[in-house]
Amino acid sequence: MTDAVLFDAREDGIAIITLNRPEARNALGKDIRQGLFAAWERFERDPALRVAILTGAGEKAFCAGGDLKEMTELRMTVPPRDMFPVPGDNIELSKPTIAAVNGAAFAGGWMIAQACDLCVASTHAKFAITEVKVGRSSPWAAPLIHMIPQRIMMEIVLTGKPISAQRAYEVGLVNRLAEPGQLMSVALELAAEICDGAPLSVKAARDMVMLSTEMGRTAALQAARHASETTYRSGDAQEGPQAFAEKRRPLWQGR
Repeated sequence: MTDAVLFDAREDGIAIITLNRPEARNALGKDIRQGLFAAWERFERDPALRVAILTGAGEKAFCAGGDLKEMTELRMTVPPRDMFPVPGDNIELSKPTIAAVNGAAFAGGWMIAQACDLCVASTHAKFAITEVKVGRSSPWAAPLIHMIPQRIMMEIVLTGKPISAQRAYEVGLVNRLAEPGQLMSVALELAAEICDGAPLSVKAARDMVMLSTEMGRTAALQAARHASETTYRSGDAQEGPQAFAEKRRPLWQGR
């Protein structure tokens, strides 16, 4: 890891990944891109880590998007597929992720927040897909149609105007709102709620949601049943009901 992206592997199974260029509004320059690729790989490979929280240093910006100066110097046309680290596109993750948005999440900042499974936002956060303002495009926003209504998405991408955290919460882009000083506490609370569940059950639930966005109803049902077999046949599937009957906390083994 580099100091551009900080990685905190906590003992409770939660990883906190922090974009650490507040003086540049945590824009997706080369150092942050490389650090974020490494951070996601480290999270995925560590079996002790169950949930990751992605946030930005400072109070002004979660991430201001791509580095426009770099794009100008490179005379960039179509960005290479491997340029930006985007879970669900060029990064495969099997564990839940939470975006903790502490300020502006514009363009590429919205992109990496959208790529997380869940989102917690500070009440002063703002979200915008600003590509129309700078002559660029936002094909990465296509999955947004599974998160918010079509006409709201259309307005966001056509105007490039920011929406408030409250509006993002109202339309379903944000799961929970937090006062600025409580953002990480709320994100950690959500992560802990996930970690409280049986690991294989959490994985099966996440897989089911992902399959449901990719397939029609019947195909998704069949694929979800298949994906759940490992969970049903696990020791944890016996431990959960037994712990409930004995009125104690379950001891999850993840197998």
